[in-house]
Amino acid sequence: MAKRTLTIALMDAPYESANLTTAFRILDVAARRGHDINVFAYEGAAALAFARQAAHPNPVHGKNLAEENHPTTKDQVAALLAEAARNGGKVDWVNCGMCVDERGVGEFVDGTRRGSPADFQAFVDASDNTLVIPTK
Repeated sequence: MAKRTLTIALMDAPYESANLTTAFRILDVAARRGHDINVFAYEGAAALAFARQAAHPNPVHGKNLAEENHPTTKDQVAALLAEAARNGGKVDWVNCGMCVDERGVGEFVDGTRRGSPADFQAFVDASDNTLVIPTK
């Protein structure tokens, strides 16, 4: 299979929608196949790569931190970048700067960056295919 460039625009905040589970599955397959991936994180999705996310225990269910094993989207983003690199691809993950400022999530996972809707337009122009996963 020829190497391709895929762009995905995400809009849902972490843990708010099954849309993100689907998006991360698509991104994982593309990374495993060594494709180049562009992600534009807009609106609530600008918090996906927020570096200060923390796992937590679940006292309601009587689970400590290790037992709860709560995943964070920042770890999913970091894993995506690593998987793409392992397979000869790359990920250019851009967090919308306006959205980041509105939400106070300006500290990002290494390998991601701040940008603007102009980055999304450049991604679309340079991609073989673009998928926009909107909110409800």
